[in-house]
Amino acid sequence: MRLINMNGRLHISTPGGAIDVSKASDGRFAPDPQAIYESWDAFESWCQTHSAELTTHPAVAIEPTELGSPAPAPRQVFAVGLNYSEHAVESGFSRPEQPVIFTKFASSITGPVTTVPLPEGSVDWEVELVVVIGRGGRDIPAERAWRHVAGVTVGQDLSERQRQHSGPAPQFSLAKSHRGFSPMGPALVTVDELADPEDLEIGATINGEVVQEGRTSQLIFPVPVLLANLSQTVELYPGDVVFTGTPAGVGAGRTPPRFLGPGDVLRSYISGIGELEQTFVGAADAVPAGHGA
Repeated sequence: MRLINMNGRLHISTPGGAIDVSKASDGRFAPDPQAIYESWDAFESWCQTHSAELTTHPAVAIEPTELGSPAPAPRQVFAVGLNYSEHAVESGFSRPEQPVIFTKFASSITGPVTTVPLPEGSVDWEVELVVVIGRGGRDIPAERAWRHVAGVTVGQDLSERQRQHSGPAPQFSLAKSHRGFSPMGPALVTVDELADPEDLEIGATINGEVVQEGRTSQLIFPVPVLLANLSQTVELYPGDVVFTGTPAGVGAGRTPPRFLGPGDVLRSYISGIGELEQTFVGAADAVPAGHGA
């Protein structure tokens, strides 16, 4: 199943177009895309029971610019640093022994196709697999962790490096939470749609040039380990978001460093899920960052 947020309403994406969930369920499920995670078990059951009917339900064309984040207003947003060995090396760190966790603030979340105003400083790119929680809990065993996942999507952990590393202590969360700095989408894909949810091709291009390439099987701490680790400390809630880390190839790790500038187009992709597209402009040329903010 592929879920999309189109014009602020939850839809199921099919080869024939998008089906409005609230209309198809006669109002059983609210149109708010974030609300579905609170009813995830009931929604999954409904989809299985009505799968044949859904194939004949009226569908509308999908316009990428009308898509918002599939999880536009999570209660908690977690992000993981240094979770690919080569990225840890290019960042000047050794391989971590425990997950490195920080947050991105929810006001930075947008949809998959956006225009992003560049703040002062040095803005970097980080394509990431993003996990959305369907069933919350504490002390989730790693061997059961995928059962707590609603689905996965593509994310960008855009980062302003000067503020991130400014003293006297780093400012990771603020530096990674400017307007439009957490695009996600284009769809939430349930793990049954993927041949192997732990081995997906991931990458990014800038103006057509490949800047990141990798596979999610290279994660130091894979998704089940991350969810088990997080839930030992915090309670995970339905609809929570976890950015799982980025492979090597970020701008700060290059010699000389390279950062995003006005006019650059960043495309981020994960096989089996889809693609994001961010166009960057100077602050004076800023326009709204897109649906799902």
